[in-house]
Amino acid sequence: MLGDDAELTAAVHAAQDGDETAFRTVYRAVHPRLLGYVRTLVGDPDAEDVASEAWLQIARDLDRFSGDADRFRGWAARIARNRALDHIRMRGRRPAVGGDETELAARPAESDTAVEAMEALATDGAFSLIAQLPQDQAEAVVLRVVVGLDAKSAAETLGKRPGAVRTAAHRGLKRLAELLAGDPESPGGLDALPPQRQPRGRAVTSAGVTDTRARTQKDM
Repeated sequence: MLGDDAELTAAVHAAQDGDETAFRTVYRAVHPRLLGYVRTLVGDPDAEDVASEAWLQIARDLDRFSGDADRFRGWAARIARNRALDHIRMRGRRPAVGGDETELAARPAESDTAVEAMEALATDGAFSLIAQLPQDQAEAVVLRVVVGLDAKSAAETLGKRPGAVRTAAHRGLKRLAELLAGDPESPGGLDALPPQRQPRGRAVTSAGVTDTRARTQKDM
């Protein structure tokens, strides 16, 4: 995984110039998060196939892309979502959250109480909890946490307004906090967090969605 967005941006640009090693670097950095998002939409065992189709399109259309690491993640997420929706239409299946929590565990953390709570979720079956959310909330949470999109990019991916995505993510986080607090499989629930990581408000934090661009209080 790349150390920071500057490195990912450089790798994307190098891949656009035909550097196969750079493209493999981009794939390794982005794929785990993208796969987690696809699993939110189609569940297992189809997620791997749908993600592969998305990467084929990403590789084919890469020369049309313009922007930095953040824009690339949003662009890749939109492609993955379109492929997932095509798959759902073909199979006549409703979207379903599925998979394991490895994609969340691999998400780089920042110093924010929401992020810290998500770390606890990552070790306690985050996706099994996310699966209990309404689809719009689950998708908003995964886009902002796993993929790492800000509200604007997530809204573009979903075809919604940023305010609607913030609201869905906020409600999803609140519900995840309640689920985590009452989950008997999660030792101590919210109380299991170290003192310095105690959420400021049980509602948003324990869901801890990740990088809600690490501005949970400001964005929501």
